[in-house]
Amino acid sequence: MVVLSKPCLDQFPLVKACRPSIFFPGIPVIDLSKPDAKTLLVKACQEFGFFKIINHGVPMDFVSRLESEAIKFFSLPQSEKENGGPPDPFGYGNRRIGPNGDVGWVEYLLFNTNPESIFQRCLTVFRENPEIFCSAVNDYIAAVKKMACHVLELLAEGLMIQPRNVFSKLLMDENSDSVFRLNHYPPCPELQELSGQNLIGFGEHTDPQVISILRSNNASGLQISLRDGSWVSVPPDQTSFFINVGDSLQVMTNGRFRSVKHRVLANSPKSRVSMIFFGGPPLNERIAPLASLMKEGEESLYEEFTWSEYKQSAYKSRLADNRLGNFMKKMGSDNVLKSPF
Repeated sequence: MVVLSKPCLDQFPLVKACRPSIFFPGIPVIDLSKPDAKTLLVKACQEFGFFKIINHGVPMDFVSRLESEAIKFFSLPQSEKENGGPPDPFGYGNRRIGPNGDVGWVEYLLFNTNPESIFQRCLTVFRENPEIFCSAVNDYIAAVKKMACHVLELLAEGLMIQPRNVFSKLLMDENSDSVFRLNHYPPCPELQELSGQNLIGFGEHTDPQVISILRSNNASGLQISLRDGSWVSVPPDQTSFFINVGDSLQVMTNGRFRSVKHRVLANSPKSRVSMIFFGGPPLNERIAPLASLMKEGEESLYEEFTWSEYKQSAYKSRLADNRLGNFMKKMGSDNVLKSPF
């Protein structure tokens, strides 16, 4: 595994230590096989923008096979891993997150979800037998994408809007701009010397896409921000999936659903490996509140934009920036943002 030298700790952001062993008990857990799933999904998106799903239908052998291949890759010598970098934005990256100065105690592989693109990337990363890793990634993405679309269709049903695929069609479109990320947070033996502080693995942010599907091994570190601004630790569960509402879904629901701010702390003595599918719309898709969801007299909180415009804006920002702030409408003579919710 990657070992970062001790002096490098000064280069990474720190936060006041929390107690990661004390997990927030209020994370919604939704059984997709139950008839009340659609109602509970809507409630979770409104209250948290984050939830865990069980009975999700994703074969666990797909999950374990990809995790095994990811661990093999991240265990390679640094010089071999860097065959897949620097990220452009796809490929292998280490420590640096994006082009605007954000850093974290993390290394990663980022893929476009197009199978041909994945194969070409695997050819550069894996000089021998790229087919093995490529197959593991494609099988996992196909299964998780299917599950993500099912969740989005249940949300449409729960909101009582038509058509049922109003959200999921964005992911199913052949031009969908979805991406897939494998993150590795190495152990950090020096953490005990940080005297009451935690090292940031991946800084606080919201996801700009429609929906994000996260799965990790049995290591702690993930935190979400509640409505009151407090940070809580999410209990790890390697057999379930966690789902984030993205900025685009917040806009499409005119703020009924809220994209959740989240981060990862390097607070575990063992490696954390996570897999995230970011379900994104086509680049030319226009993102705006859905007319079928708007009540009589309800005003849009957001300026309409294309996904390409929003993606470019997000790419120019820092992780913690309020990306949607640039696209919110100013309402009223006092120039204060208003919300009907």
